[in-house]
Amino acid sequence: MQHNSKIDLIKRVPLFASASKSELAEIASIADEIDLPEGRVVIKEGDSGREFFVLIDGTAEVERGGKKVADLGAGDFFGEIALIAKTPRNATITTTSPVRALVITDRSFRRLLDHQPTIAVGVLVALAERLAPTTL
Repeated sequence: MQHNSKIDLIKRVPLFASASKSELAEIASIADEIDLPEGRVVIKEGDSGREFFVLIDGTAEVERGGKKVADLGAGDFFGEIALIAKTPRNATITTTSPVRALVITDRSFRRLLDHQPTIAVGVLVALAERLAPTTL
């Protein structure tokens, strides 16, 4: 994948919406591209998580408590809370077609934040906005 298209995908993720071009390039540099077959459980509800995913191509479904709650496609993302907090996964994500995805590990992300702390501020604001409707 071209470095620019990685940046374009990452830019669409609300978590990184406030990142500058150079920050987006740094985030893209720690993202690995992976291929997954149809029917693969990518993350499992209740498990501990260490990665964040952005779908490049393909589809997946989201289940909570054994019930399907959403479909995901190109540009959608999941697992972002694992980059920030060590909480259990709150859903199961299973591929429903062959998938190409970007993956960022919590370890790589924390290293990035150590030398690029301004990214952390934008991530925390976006995460708070995303969680606000779900909390009292």
